[in-house]
Amino acid sequence: MAIALRLSRGGAKKRPYYRIVASDSRSPRDGKYLEQVGTYNPVLPKDSEDRVKLIEDRVRYWLGVGAQPTDRVARFLDAAGILERKAKNNPKKAEPGEKAKERAEEKAEKAREAEEAAKAAAEAPAEEPAAEEAPAEEAAAEEEKAAE
Repeated sequence: MAIALRLSRGGAKKRPYYRIVASDSRSPRDGKYLEQVGTYNPVLPKDSEDRVKLIEDRVRYWLGVGAQPTDRVARFLDAAGILERKAKNNPKKAEPGEKAKERAEEKAEKAREAEEAAKAAAEAPAEEPAAEEAPAEEAAAEEEKAAE
């Protein structure tokens, strides 16, 4: 029988409270367990002493008979100085996903196109606005003559 040291959830909706238990790894999360070896109350502030409580001698016993802690329980045991947790290395942790990369590429491409359009507009001769103003001036002159 494989034994796990893990969290068993209790408490009300949106108000979690966990028992740290030694249980058969095949049993349900909140199901039957062999022994309760501590508690964890995530609602309390991080610096509170009552946030994580462990019965050290029982935890050491279960570790001695081969119980495997889950990642979260291993963190608690490491903080309590009972078990040293191996540091995990995930070099891709901060790297964005594929879709985020695609969106960033599309945004950069649109920015380049807008920049090229602005550059082309700046290099174009300034005769076009003058051509548009000329008919407007003629129309204004014709209106003045008609008014006289």
